[in-house]
Amino acid sequence: MTKKLLIRDLTLRDGQQSKFATRMNQQQVDRVLPLFQKANFYAMEVWGGAVPDSVMRFLEENPWTRLDSIKKAIGETSKLTALSRGRNLFGYNPYPDTVIEGFNRKSIENGIDIMRIFDALNDLSNMEYTIKVVKENKGMTDCAICYTVDPKFSKKQRRKAFFSGKRLPKAVFTLDYYYDKAVELEKMGADIITIKDMAGLIPPSLSGELVRGLKERVSVPIDFHTHCTPGYGLASVLMAIINGVDIVDTNIMNFAGGTAAPAYEIIHVFTKKLGIETGVNVDVVYEVNKELKEIREELAEYDSGKIFPIEFHPEKDTLPAEINVLFDKAIIFAKADKEEELLEAIHKIEKYFNFPEPNELVKNAEIPGGMYSNMLSQLKTLQLDHLLNKVLETIPVVRIDSGCPPLVTPTSQIVGAQTVNYVIDINKGDPVYTNTSTQFVNLVKGSYGKTPLPVNPDFREKIAGSKEEISYNTDNYKTQDNPILEEYGSVKLAKNEEEELLLELFPSVAISFLKKEKQKQYEEIILVEEEEKQRKFLKEKADYDKLTEEEKTERLLHGLYNYNLS
Repeated sequence: MTKKLLIRDLTLRDGQQSKFATRMNQQQVDRVLPLFQKANFYAMEVWGGAVPDSVMRFLEENPWTRLDSIKKAIGETSKLTALSRGRNLFGYNPYPDTVIEGFNRKSIENGIDIMRIFDALNDLSNMEYTIKVVKENKGMTDCAICYTVDPKFSKKQRRKAFFSGKRLPKAVFTLDYYYDKAVELEKMGADIITIKDMAGLIPPSLSGELVRGLKERVSVPIDFHTHCTPGYGLASVLMAIINGVDIVDTNIMNFAGGTAAPAYEIIHVFTKKLGIETGVNVDVVYEVNKELKEIREELAEYDSGKIFPIEFHPEKDTLPAEINVLFDKAIIFAKADKEEELLEAIHKIEKYFNFPEPNELVKNAEIPGGMYSNMLSQLKTLQLDHLLNKVLETIPVVRIDSGCPPLVTPTSQIVGAQTVNYVIDINKGDPVYTNTSTQFVNLVKGSYGKTPLPVNPDFREKIAGSKEEISYNTDNYKTQDNPILEEYGSVKLAKNEEEELLLELFPSVAISFLKKEKQKQYEEIILVEEEEKQRKFLKEKADYDKLTEEEKTERLLHGLYNYNLS
């Protein structure tokens, strides 16, 4: 029996977010939808993440219109998927049940089939209500476990800890940690379980072992999601496939590699050699890729790499013999679990296709690329970029102090920004944690949920003023104002539930966006009214011009016209 592998295409969400700051506009999306409709991907990730915010903030477009247009074009040929961060959705603080229920219900009503649910702390209690809501609304629950690595301390830091009597924690993020989460999520109602390796930190030998172990412990399909930033991505996907993964996440070639997920076209070569069917129409994918190249050129100002892969059709183009051999060798090395040789072969393949080289700085720092660039930007703004190495060295300290959170949005940014502040404190001769962000305080307090390691009560008291963990109380949540805009015809700022949700989830951006929307709608109404007046005037004038002078005088005297048409 032919083996099957399902493909989730990320191009229109994670792909453009990873590569081009989520700047694809509606017209560009519309250009590729007829092709995507024929590509026959199992699923397409199209919504959530940065999409709703970015399309309002930068493109002045309605995110619900984006979702609606995609659903109408794709129909039932591919399942549409979105990203939802559990109780926190798109913000830091947890939202009340009414907002969580509304967002997930309206997302499903507007076309989402699969909701990928995750929590930045891997606190499953933060995912529980979303799972319930999605299932109640006939959606599929794709429950993601965020992959991360344990903090790596230098020998100097370990010596310092030893002589100070401070015990460094044992390994936290073991394979059993992920297995236990997966088993619990299946009990909670997961239809799919995803290993979400947002930083691309999972090496191929571990991805294979992890998939194998998950397949032994849970019965629902396993999806593998990773990125290529540190250079593991493609090799880790290959290992996942060989070890029986059910679904893998890919991008189409011009939106793949580097900070994004691996390219489908390269995966297709491997699956063909392995006798695995994906059901994807590669002729159509080739046409999509050509259109994406033009769109990428239009997005040049947001394309930091500007490295374009070669044009390649995986069924019609013949690979050079030495590159074809590399594919065969990579499969042999993957099956033999020879990681070093596998990575060497994969990197040569990627070089042939002209994908970006591995980012060694991110690889060695073992942090997400976005976290790295944000910290560097923060330091450069303060003209302190010479402190970068010290900041990278200090991340494990801040991370352990704050309960060892996984490094995923937003915890990666919270830990990163606080580490910069920590090093600045040392540089200035101030006590550490003199300058703490509200988000770091809330993380330590327990507002965002339970951290993988308990926070030291004395440290929590120092940072948050309480030894006891204090969870966020949504009873104090204040609904956003939805005022009447008198200047635009006395309409409400948010006219329906979809717009009210935008207001709740993205208040600062949505207020400006919705006001502009109402202004445009009001101006269109005024324009239509003026055009109607002009049409009526011209009709009456045409009728008036046909009258005799006596008839004109009579009608004016009887007030049939309240203005002079002459």
